[in-house]
Parts: sequence; structure tokens; C-alpha cells
Amino acid sequence: MNSLAAAFDHPFLRAVPWRQLALPILAFLVLAMMVLPLPPFLLDVLFTFNIAISLIVLMVAVYTRRPLDFAAFPTVLLLTTLMRLSLNVASTRAVLTDGHTGPDAAGKVIESFGHFVIGGSFAVGIIVFSILVVINFVVITKGAGRIAEVAARFTLDAMPGKQMAIDADLNAGIIDDKEAKRRREEISQEADFYGAMDGASKYVRGDAIAGILILFINMIGGLAIGMLTHGLAVEQAVETYVLLTIGDGLVALIPGLVISIAAGLIVSRVGKDGDDLGGQVAKQLFSMPRALGITAAILGILGVIPGMPWFVFLLFSAIAGFMAWTLHQKNQVAAAPAQSAERAAADAPPPQEASWDDVVPLDVLGLEVGYRLIPLVDQAQDGELLKRIKAIRKKFAQEIGFLPPPVHIRDNLELKPSQYRVLLKGVVVGEGEAFNGMMLAINPGGVTQPVPGTATKDPAFGLPAVWIEPRTRDAAQVLGYTVVDCATVVATHINHLLASNAGALLGRQETQALIDHVAKHAPKLLDDLVPKLIPLSTLQRVLQNLLDEGLHIRDLRSIVETLADVAQRSTDPNELTAHVRAALRASIAQTLFGSTRELSVVALDPELEKVLVQSMGNGTGAEGAAIEPGLVDLIQRGAAAASQRQEDMGLAPTLLVPDRLRVPLVRLLRRAAPRLRVIGHAEVPETSQIRVSTVLGGA
Repeated sequence: MNSLAAAFDHPFLRAVPWRQLALPILAFLVLAMMVLPLPPFLLDVLFTFNIAISLIVLMVAVYTRRPLDFAAFPTVLLLTTLMRLSLNVASTRAVLTDGHTGPDAAGKVIESFGHFVIGGSFAVGIIVFSILVVINFVVITKGAGRIAEVAARFTLDAMPGKQMAIDADLNAGIIDDKEAKRRREEISQEADFYGAMDGASKYVRGDAIAGILILFINMIGGLAIGMLTHGLAVEQAVETYVLLTIGDGLVALIPGLVISIAAGLIVSRVGKDGDDLGGQVAKQLFSMPRALGITAAILGILGVIPGMPWFVFLLFSAIAGFMAWTLHQKNQVAAAPAQSAERAAADAPPPQEASWDDVVPLDVLGLEVGYRLIPLVDQAQDGELLKRIKAIRKKFAQEIGFLPPPVHIRDNLELKPSQYRVLLKGVVVGEGEAFNGMMLAINPGGVTQPVPGTATKDPAFGLPAVWIEPRTRDAAQVLGYTVVDCATVVATHINHLLASNAGALLGRQETQALIDHVAKHAPKLLDDLVPKLIPLSTLQRVLQNLLDEGLHIRDLRSIVETLADVAQRSTDPNELTAHVRAALRASIAQTLFGSTRELSVVALDPELEKVLVQSMGNGTGAEGAAIEPGLVDLIQRGAAAASQRQEDMGLAPTLLVPDRLRVPLVRLLRRAAPRLRVIGHAEVPETSQIRVSTVLGGA
């Protein structure tokens, strides 16, 4: 036994594609049955196998939920038809060759059908065979072929409309690219299937005609051979060959009839994907109490008519009546909640007039997600993104210096299923797509080998990235990609947007909350400043100026002390901000350059600096209105190039300018070089050394 198992476990046998060889082997066997003589025992095996295959096909057709789930049916129909015809040829050879030897000349199966099914009478056999042929050929095959023909025609005519519907759903964001591709393939397969069924139904019709012809050919040929060749009497030849021929025909016809029924079930299948044929018939045929009740009444009336078999009629009348009563009770129980809801709606008070309570305040921070991202923000499902957002707000408060507003999360069906967007005071400040259950492989730079997936860009920083399956995470990390999950992608984007819009997040309410928080630790710190020297709005404006340029306001003590010293001379927010920045020069240098004392900066060309100083002295120079447009374009392009050059060298893109030019240049370069930070000479710490790495405006 062990040696036999080892023989079948040979590497050659494991390497043979048996499934791919199955159809060629079957086709070869079909041809062999037509040419080679088969012994009676082998005929019994093959006839039994033919019956078993037909029953399997019928059961699969019954329990198939959609026609496309059995898309191989046209091919199966062809193969089973060829098998039956080849068996007819083999059995005909056996009957005509050895029929004179006895009724088992073509096997026990044919003999059994000849005696048991038709009672041993060739007249009964011919009549039964003829009726089965009519049922198969005229009723089932013709009807199934007509259904397949009409279905194929209607499917082809409906294809353009279905394609347009898929394109409309895709453009509206209801489905994604993968779902659209799957639906298009399904439509194409459906058209191919019904077209193939239209042609395959001709196999069954041809098989029925061939069965009739084979029956008469075998009958006439058998009688001639028996009487002329083997010298049998007429009665003996009829009893032997006719019974064998009819048994042979019935053995081949019954599997054909089963296959025809399966074909009719497949092409006439109409219903939802979730119901098999039995469930669909039971649900739709026995779900109306009124129909069952009327049927029970009619059967009861027929049962009491004299001369009728009252027991059978009254039995089925009782069964139908019981089913009707049961369904009626079930429907009443199911309708009770709906009736209660209707009564509650009718008893509800009429809608009230509009009031100020209907005015919903606008959320400062909002996050809208598509329906596929709902699990990430669903508290009932312990959404991972909810935890990340809480951590982001805490980190923001620790690094920036104030607590941002809470993020109000809601789903939005107008978005694509995997889309999200972040809103600031109702305005979209960032959006992207994140695919739940997938990983984002981000190329930090230098990775040249691609990874399989959907190419995209990191929504936070715009780096090239690829959405990949979780199983390829390790391979992507080995190649050098930074791999993060879906919740981390959204959380990182939100964190970046909060940091970029920190100034807009600091409103009056947050400023007052910040003052109240500081007052708990230093009660006297703000008493002399707000509102004695400057109002709350001025303090808010100064803090916003700092935040807009990427500075934190954690050192509120230094900010308040500086404002208290300067506010007696000026209350202009821009001037106050300049003094505060000078007081925070050590913090600014550390934020931009780290702990190093050597500050590598971009400096203005002396001639350009002289021109800008003269332009800024012309009244409106603070806004840059006195600078020539050509010079403005030159400065912006040069600043963008210098900023990129600093980043390529691994240095912080920082422009050092005279103090009076700092604010105008910040406004001038905010869009052209958003990553370039502009500092004034007064904002450089005394302990730091300046090294000019790039000159802006030089030759």
C-alpha cells in the first residue's frame, strides 16, 4: 500500500495538469466508443455513468442561483450529447452483432429497460418511446431553445443601455473602477452565455431526431440480420431485436430528457441571486393565503359531489386550508409593527413653525467620509481613525500650544465610496481617497522597483505611492517603501492640514480658553495686558500671525511679556508680531535649523535688496504694489528655485532679509515658494553664525 501511494505521489504525476487533460481524454473516449467494439459489462458501466452525469447536471441546474453560475452548461450539453450518441453507436453494434445470442447481448442495463420499464412488450415500448420523444423534442427542447433565442436577442439589445448605466454609476462615485470592470465582464458573459445556449439547444433537438432514426434503423436492421443471417423466425427476431432496440433507445433517451429539463431550468431561471430555484418557487407559489384558501374551497366542493373520490379531495382541501390559515396569521404578525408605525405617524402632532433652533451652527472642523470608510469612524465597531484623531488633537495641543476644535465626523453619500474630505468652517481644505483594508506603500525617494497595486500619491505630502494588498506589505518594505494602513493615511493627512491651518483654527473662543488656561497657572500674567493695554482681538491676531508662519505659541509667557512692554507704544498687530518674533528668535532658530548654531540661509543680492528697500519706501510698498511686475516675477521664480536648492542640499529653506522687508516678502512669496521661511536680521540669535549658501537675485 505504501509503495502504491508513493507511486501515485511521483513528481511527474503531480506535475500533470489533469484538469486540462480531462476534455481531450473525454473527446478521445467518445471517438473510441464509436469505432471500437465494447463488451457488455463496459456498456453497462458507461450507460450508468451517462445516467449519473445527467442527474448531476439536473441537480446543479436546480440549485444554481444565476445562469452565469453554470456558464459551462453549453459545453456540458455538447459533451453529454456526444456521449449519448457514441453510446448509441456502440450499443447498436452490440445489438446487431450479438443480439441473436440473447436479451443480455448489449448488457444488463439495456435488458432491464427492455423488460422492466416497458413490461417486455415492444408495442408498449414503442408507445412510451414515442411519448418521451414528443415530450423532449416538441415541448421541452423547443421551449428552452425559444427562451434562449429571445434571451440572447434581448441581452444583446440591452448591452448599450447597461454599459451606459455602469458608466453613470462610475461617474457618480456609486461604484469604483473594479466594480465597473466586474459588471462589464458580467454583461459580456451573460450575452455570450445566452448566445451559446441558443446554439446548444440545437444539440438536444438533433439528439432527439437522431434517437428516432437510430430506433427505426436498429429495428429494421436487427430484424433483417436476425432472419436473413442467423435464420431466426419472425416472432423470435421481433422479440429479441425489437425489445433490445427499444431498451437501447430508452437508455439513451431518458438521460437526454433529464439534460433537456436542466437546459429549460437554466434558461428560464429568473430571480434574485440569493434564491435557488426551489426557494424561489416555494416562496412565490405558496405565499398568497387567498389563493390557497380559494383552492381549498374548490377542492372541498368537489369532494362532496357524489361519485367523486371524497377522501383524496378533502385531504388536499384540508392541507391547502391549513396552509392558507398559517400564512394569514404570519402576515398579520408581520404587518403589526407597520400598522403601529402608521398609527403613531397619524397621531403625531403637526410640524411646528421654523425657529432659531433650526439654525445649526457651522462646525469649525469637519470630516466627511464615503460609506466604505464608515467602519474606520464607527464607535460601535471601535473605529481605528477615531483613536488616531484623538491622538492628533492631543499632539497638536502639545506641539502648537492650544487645543484645536473637535473634529465632527459624518458620512456623505455624495462622495465616492472610499473618498474623504476635511472641512474648515464649511470649506474643503483637503480631500483624498483611502481604501479600507489595503495598505499605502509610499516611495520616500530612491525606490525604482515597482510594486503591484494601484498607483496614486500620498494625500498629505504628494509623494508617489501605491495602494497594495496587505499580503505584499513585507515585500514592499524590503524594496524600500514606507507602508502604512488606511487609518494612518487619513490621520496623517488630517494632522498635516491642522498644522497648515493652525492660524485659522485659533478663534476668539480658543484664545479666551487659552487665556483662562494660563490664568490657572499664572493668574497675574495677563491681568495687565488684556484688556487694559490691548483687546482680546489684537492678542488673537498676533498669535494667528505667528501660527500662519509655522511657529508655535507654547511660550505664551514670553509672548505676553513682550506685548506688555511694547503695547504702551503701539497696538498695531503687525508691529507687535515683529517684536514678539524678535523675542522668540531662539525658538525660531531651533524650529528652523535645529540645535546647530550655524544657520545656512538664502540671502538677497545687495543690488536687489537696495531696489526693494527703495520700493518699500514708496508708501504702498508694504503690499509690494510699487515693485515692477517683471521684478516681482523674477523674485518669485528665484525664490522657488533657491528654496528647492536648499532642500536638495538637506538644508531648511530660509530667506534672511532686512527687518523692514520681511513682512512684504512673506506676502509676496507665500504662493510662489510656500515652504520658504522668511526671517529678519533681528530674529537671528546672538550666539548663532550665519552662512549664506544661496544668493537670491545674483548673477
